[in-house]
Amino acid sequence: MTNHIADMPISRLGFGAWAVGGAGWRYTWGPTDDAESIAAIHAAAEHGVTWIDTAAVYGLGHSEALVGRAVAALAEADRPFVFTKAGLVWDDAHPDAAPSRVMRPESLRREVDGSLRRLGVDRIDLYQVHWPDTGESLDWNGDGGSASPNATPLAEYWAEMAALRQEGKVRAIGLSNHDVAQLDVAHAIARIDAIQPPFSALDRSAASEVRWAAEHDVAVITYSPMQSGLLTGAFSAERVAALSPDDWRRGNPAFTVELERNLRVVEALRPIAARRGVSIGAVAVAWVLAWPGISGAIVGAKTPAQVAEWAPAARLELDSAELASIAAALVGSEAGIGPVGPAATPAV
Repeated sequence: MTNHIADMPISRLGFGAWAVGGAGWRYTWGPTDDAESIAAIHAAAEHGVTWIDTAAVYGLGHSEALVGRAVAALAEADRPFVFTKAGLVWDDAHPDAAPSRVMRPESLRREVDGSLRRLGVDRIDLYQVHWPDTGESLDWNGDGGSASPNATPLAEYWAEMAALRQEGKVRAIGLSNHDVAQLDVAHAIARIDAIQPPFSALDRSAASEVRWAAEHDVAVITYSPMQSGLLTGAFSAERVAALSPDDWRRGNPAFTVELERNLRVVEALRPIAARRGVSIGAVAVAWVLAWPGISGAIVGAKTPAQVAEWAPAARLELDSAELASIAAALVGSEAGIGPVGPAATPAV
C-alpha cells in the first residue's frame, strides 16, 4: 500500500483535532487545556505523524486556530500537512444548536477563507466536504426520504471544490461521509483525492466505500478507529456515567444500550495487546490499518500521554490468528455492522 494523497506522502496515523476543540459547542469532548492540546500535537509529530485532520466546526473554529498555533511553533521542516473540512455551518449566537449542512458555493468560499485565516496558512493541504449537503440542520432526518429544497446538488458543490483546487487555495480535495453512489457522481465531475469514512471494529459499514476507493486509486483516511475511545479498554458503565455532563458520548447508543456487547469486543483485543506489549487502543487501530485500501487512520488525543498509547499502531501488523480471534468476537457479540475482517481488496 502506498500512502499518498495527491503528491503528499502521509503517515499511517494522523492526528484528529476534534477532541481539542474545547467546551462550548454542541459535540464537545469535555473541557481541554490549550497548552496541553498543543503539546499533544507536537508529541504526535515527534512520533512520526505527518498530518493533522480538523474541521471548521470543531470547537466552532477553536480547533483550527489551535492547530494553526501548534503548526506555526514547529520548525518548517517538521510541520505536518493540515487537512480540514467544510459544510457544517454554525450560528455563533446559538453554539449549542446543531450546525447546518450547507455547501452553497458562496458559503464554501466564506468557509475556506475563514479556515485559511484561522490555520494561518496560504493553502490547505486537503480540503474535504464534511457531509453531503441537505441545507438543513445536522439533526434533520429527512421528510419521507425526499430531498430538502434547500440542498445544494452534489454536482454543484463538488465542481466548486474542484475550482478551489484549480485556483491553488487547496492542494487536494476529498469527501467525508459520502456513499458509493455519491462518490461515482463526484468522481465523474472531478478527481477525488481522498475519502474519509468512519471505520472501526464496531463500525464496518463503510467497507463498500473503502473497496470503491481502492478500485479508483483514491486514498482512504478513516476516522473513529477506536470508536470515540470505546475501544481503548478504558470504558465501563461507571466510566460513562463519570464523563463530563457536556460530553456527547454520555447519550450515544454505543456507550449506553450497546455498551455490553461492545465491551465483549474490547475483551478480545486485551490478550493481543498484552502479548504484543501495546495498548488495547493500538490493537484496535492496527485492525483498521490491516484493511487493504485504507491509507491511514485518524486518531485523537487531548494529551501527549494519549498519543504515546496509540502511536505504536503505526508499526503493528496483526497476524492471521489475531485477526481471526477478533472476527470471532465480532460474530459472537453481534457488535457493529459490516464484514468482520479485512477483505481481499486491491491496495491503494
